[in-house]
Amino acid sequence: MKVIDTITASKPTLSFEVFPPKTDDKFESVSRAVGEIATLAPDYMSVTYGAGGGTSEYTARIAADLLQKGVVSLAHLTCVSSTRERVFEQLEKLRALGIENILALRGDIPEGLDRTKLSYHYAYELIAEIRDFGGFCIGGACYPECHPESENSAKDIEYLKIKVENGCEFLTTQMFFDNSILYNFLYRLLRAGVDVPVVAGVMPVTNAVQIKRIASISGTPLPQKFLRIVDRYGSNPEALKQAGIAFATEQIIDLYANGINAVHVYSMNNPSVAGKIKENLKGIV
Repeated sequence: MKVIDTITASKPTLSFEVFPPKTDDKFESVSRAVGEIATLAPDYMSVTYGAGGGTSEYTARIAADLLQKGVVSLAHLTCVSSTRERVFEQLEKLRALGIENILALRGDIPEGLDRTKLSYHYAYELIAEIRDFGGFCIGGACYPECHPESENSAKDIEYLKIKVENGCEFLTTQMFFDNSILYNFLYRLLRAGVDVPVVAGVMPVTNAVQIKRIASISGTPLPQKFLRIVDRYGSNPEALKQAGIAFATEQIIDLYANGINAVHVYSMNNPSVAGKIKENLKGIV
């Protein structure tokens, strides 16, 4: 089944992201966690590709396992560290495994990499090649608060429009914590003529390490409401986890109430977090 058909249905959808292990010895534990999340019957699950495509073999394997479990899978594919030959190998493999959905990403550029020697510079180049290859539903990423490398938000939306013109059928946002930022972003997309479905990416922040990481690399501001939660419960891991899940649940309910029917949860391979989110939303999804 194609993700575009799932997210454009009339009912609200809930999906989860998982990531493959970095090493062979971690595969079984990750596979168990992914399997537990799959039992929650999400509308689909995405599987990340890993820095530099280093875990690409695991991505295809986990995505195929999810299909066997009856879960629609969305395989990530990054291009910045790949050759065209490598990308086509991956497309052939995904097709052979029955995977129909790809989230096409540029990926992070490794330090010291000579950009003049890259086969791909932008995600839209990968999107166009997947479109020409045929047979896949193609998604792309977007930043409600502007991509950190973009000159400004207007330029950022121009680049998103190029993605769509080259075959991107839907967009999934990076995490955000203030829904008004997303609503403003969607308004600006429509003004620019970008009318593909947008899936809202939500991350339940459940520990202090996540908070520090978000602050250091994403530039995503945490709203005062959440900062007060951190101040109050930051020294109590269990309380902070509960508060983080509650905050994410409230955020998701507000999104659904305002007509955003597709929500994608960055569950960090944590079945208990994913399960609690799903439980909190029973009766809604």
